Amino acid sequence: MDLIRLYGRVLSLLGNEAWLGWLLASANVALAAAQFAEPVLFGRIIDTLAGAQANPSALTWSDLLPLLLAWVGFGLFNIGCGVFIALHADRLAHRRRHVVLTSYFEHVLQLPLAFHGGSHSGRLMKVMLSGTDALWGLWLAFFREHFAAFVSLLILLPLSLFLNWRLSALLIILCVVFAALTALVLRKTGTMQSAVERHYSDLAERASDALGNIALVQSFSRVEAEVTGLRNVIDRLLGAQMPVLSWWAVVAVLTRASTTITLVSIFVLGTLLYFQGLTSIGQIVMFMSFATMLVGRLDQAVSFTSNIFMDAPRLREFFDVLDTVPSVRDAADAVDPDRLRGEVEFDHVDFSYDGKRLAVSGLYFKAAPGEMIALVGATGAGKTTALALLHRVFDPQYGTILIDHLDIREMKLAALRRNIGVVFQEMLLFNRSIAENLLIGKPNASKVEMRKACERAQALEFIERNPEGLEAVVGERGRFLSGGERQRLAIARALLKDPPILILDEATSALDAATEVKVQAALDEVMRNRTTFVIAHRLATIRNATRILMFEGGRIVESGNFDELVARDGKFAVLAKAQFLAPQVRRPEEVAQPDEG
Repeated sequence: MDLIRLYGRVLSLLGNEAWLGWLLASANVALAAAQFAEPVLFGRIIDTLAGAQANPSALTWSDLLPLLLAWVGFGLFNIGCGVFIALHADRLAHRRRHVVLTSYFEHVLQLPLAFHGGSHSGRLMKVMLSGTDALWGLWLAFFREHFAAFVSLLILLPLSLFLNWRLSALLIILCVVFAALTALVLRKTGTMQSAVERHYSDLAERASDALGNIALVQSFSRVEAEVTGLRNVIDRLLGAQMPVLSWWAVVAVLTRASTTITLVSIFVLGTLLYFQGLTSIGQIVMFMSFATMLVGRLDQAVSFTSNIFMDAPRLREFFDVLDTVPSVRDAADAVDPDRLRGEVEFDHVDFSYDGKRLAVSGLYFKAAPGEMIALVGATGAGKTTALALLHRVFDPQYGTILIDHLDIREMKLAALRRNIGVVFQEMLLFNRSIAENLLIGKPNASKVEMRKACERAQALEFIERNPEGLEAVVGERGRFLSGGERQRLAIARALLKDPPILILDEATSALDAATEVKVQAALDEVMRNRTTFVIAHRLATIRNATRILMFEGGRIVESGNFDELVARDGKFAVLAKAQFLAPQVRRPEEVAQPDEG
């Protein structure tokens, strides 16, 4: 029943083309009925010929012609139905595969960062590709031949009872035995195949990890170690897969053996019934044809059952991701406030990742439009979490965050994020051209606008050095650019977006002094006339902040401008003195040497 429900879900993904699925299903029913007629006609022809064997001159073409014409008619109808099914089943399966793949991709992109933080990108890619491949294969096989096989079984067996119930009973008994054996194999291999699919996910994750960190792999001479690790995963995968394949090999052997068993059984029983006058030669031939057709249909039905069984774990994985409901999503009455002014207020905000320990607690502060608010404190103090709440990576469990006096949960998510720009510590760039990466900030920006933004971000110089200019590809994650170039390109992207609220997450932490000067000049440009939140460990970069919030243990323990906090001689002052007033280490030659002897 679980497989039937699963396949019902597979069929539901036909969407607005379900009508074509129903049409193909009807064609399969018609095909099954027509194929049933062929053995019946063949048996009648044999009986007609056998009846005239004692007196051949009594047989005329008028006796055989209607049967022959009907046989030809059904044969042509079968060909026509077969062509229609083959042609449209292929097209339907390919179209829906790409529609569902696109829907899955869109859904995953809309899932919150909290989901992606706990899900490996390699696994998500594997689930997308293997899931849509499984859907395509099942749609194609089901509508091309397997649905006809199931319908044939449902039509053949009941109708054969009207022709000769004794021979029909034998066919039904053989079918029941075969179905029981197949069910036994399904029960034996159920959990085994789920374990196999988990090993495939491990394989995708490990390969993705190695390829995504190729510089680390090569610089630490880990090629052999990573290949060995991958082989170990493959060995575990094969160890789990082989028992499943062995069981299905048994079913395959039984399917082929059943052809001989069924034909011999029908012939022996038919001969005995013939001697007793309970059947005719034509009926024996008819049921021999039925048996051959039945075994073929059983083989197709078992093949389909095997396919859906083998695909079931990857389909469940696919549907699990597809059914994931984002914890952060638009409310039913969410509004689009258009461009905001940038007045931000945290009103006693609490948030916990695990429901046990608060990551931020009782956050309360305001930022007027155009102010620069700096967040400082030790790693894990709650700075990044606070700003993640601002652009709704998560929603707080208590309290509200307001922008222009409107709760951000009452805004459409896309509208909120359209008003917030983020420059991350790790620069995130697509393996596309510089222009395409810039257009993320403003999709309709002209080249003039892009060049102006790059000039303001101190990025135009290195772009013009490249013969391809804005069309130069930056490489995966921007690997063809230096750290400073990637950072300035990200700042140019933020300038193009021109949001009223800007978040800078340690935007200069990994840069050398010369590059930091250029990037800081670009940041000064991008922060102008917008509400800016800066996470910084280098306090020199926030000397001019309107207000500094000192975080400790998820709370704001001090607040004020740079000079006020230093004068207060509190926790911030200790941090500032450690960075600005640290004693200089003397050179070795300045250290007094001890007296000898």
